[in-house]
Amino acid sequence: MAVDLGMPDTPMRPLAERRPTRRIMVGDVPVGGGAPVSVQSMTTTVTADINATLQQIAELTASGCQIVRVAVPSADDAEALPIIAKKSQIPVIADIHFQPRYVFAAIEAGCAAVRVNPGNIKKFDDKVGEISRAARDAGVPIRIGVNAGSLDKRLLDKYGKATPEALVESALWECSLFEEHDFRDIKISVKHHDPVVMIQAYRQLSQQCDYPLHLGVTEAGPAFQGTVKSAAAFGALLAEGIGDTIRVSLSAPPAEEVKVGAQILESLGMRERGLEIVSCPSCGRAQVDVYQLADDVTAGLEGMDVPLRVAVMGCVVNGPGEARDADLGVASGNGKGQIFVKGEVVKTVPEDQIVETLIAEATRLAEEIGESASGQPSVSVS
Repeated sequence: MAVDLGMPDTPMRPLAERRPTRRIMVGDVPVGGGAPVSVQSMTTTVTADINATLQQIAELTASGCQIVRVAVPSADDAEALPIIAKKSQIPVIADIHFQPRYVFAAIEAGCAAVRVNPGNIKKFDDKVGEISRAARDAGVPIRIGVNAGSLDKRLLDKYGKATPEALVESALWECSLFEEHDFRDIKISVKHHDPVVMIQAYRQLSQQCDYPLHLGVTEAGPAFQGTVKSAAAFGALLAEGIGDTIRVSLSAPPAEEVKVGAQILESLGMRERGLEIVSCPSCGRAQVDVYQLADDVTAGLEGMDVPLRVAVMGCVVNGPGEARDADLGVASGNGKGQIFVKGEVVKTVPEDQIVETLIAEATRLAEEIGESASGQPSVSVS
């Protein structure tokens, strides 16, 4: 019979209609206006170290990052931007605080966008007209990036702390300064370390403007905690159609941020799924070490990016059903494993051969997916 190569029969219906927004172009990546939600990250290198920065951008690109931000706190960093912007494989955003002259440097360097923080740009207010003209002439959008930790003192005095209302007022005030100069090529973020405050801020913001929104939980924490916070916050907002681009902020290598962000979108059906491991949590019914089995299969398939769902199951209750529903799966028990390909048992192997068999079958299916995508005939399994 012909192998179904893992693509769903019908497109997954979205959880909610996307909130209508303006569309801007960050380099060649569309943001807003119904474009797919993009994944961003930020380099951790000193931007002035051009080779290290470009190397990290290459690693991020390989991980699936679509837009990258680089910090520009010094003149040396600003001087490095022309080479970085030219040689990066993905659009580069310059992250500017305190010094408006670096905004002009970033625009002249060919950066795809510039991020400014209203809480740190008091010197910028009398430069907004010049920035607007320079950005408009170069076709460079501006991100108004509000952070709870650097909120303008006037708003802190007014609200007492970084409330959702304070974050939104800060963003819209800065937008109004650009709007006075007829510049609206803008996207906005209103980040907070507390997912509840962050969700409330973006909900309010989405009702008060039509600019595309960049989602983020700032200072989300170490990998585990930050992943949970980001998944909870992004899931709530994206399920309501709010959000046009995302950045997961982790105290971890930036490539990990990209992996988490991509997985969040895949889990919500907002990005074509790649490799997915479905494994049971184990219980007293399990007759195999499911934890180790799942870890070994995951390690053996690392780097595979085809749309393939692999089920690793440890008992006879849910195992056969889950394995049948996956593209490839194993139902383990009694010292052996039944290997399923799209619902059909293709072989039964001893327990110590399960991992190598699954990896071999996954590799074979991945090759078939590649052949199918390139127009070659698909392979049949009987």
